[in-house]
Amino acid sequence: MSLRIAVAAPFQQNGRKRMRESEFVVALSLDRDWFSPDQAKRLVDIASGQGLLSHDEETLVAEFDPADVEIPEDFHPDESLLQEQSTFEKALDTIVAHGTTKQTAVAEINELQRSAGISVEAAAIVYARRKGIDVSSEADEALSDLKT
Repeated sequence: MSLRIAVAAPFQQNGRKRMRESEFVVALSLDRDWFSPDQAKRLVDIASGQGLLSHDEETLVAEFDPADVEIPEDFHPDESLLQEQSTFEKALDTIVAHGTTKQTAVAEINELQRSAGISVEAAAIVYARRKGIDVSSEADEALSDLKT
């Protein structure tokens, strides 16, 4: 939940669901002093991987309503948010290693997720398998996550 709060904060601050990535990074690093600019960019990658953000050219789009997220007054995100690599990120790394650009893969995975109504992890695994990429360990991890 703290990832959702950290992502919602810049959007709430600006009163929008869309903003340039540079504005998002400034809001998290300079305005709130929660992360360094590099960490804020990493947060964008993680949030995109979790389906919280999508990209529309150079604009970030919140895939949830940031106004619905309550940000506690004393909230400060833990840096561990930046160290965890999700099943989606692992699958994405494998896809990119096989020659698909990250931006293309994320866009097509997000579209698959929306059209099939499945989790972003499942969409990444289906996407990889359609391209003939072995993501067996990521599939096992995603299945394990569903069981817990």
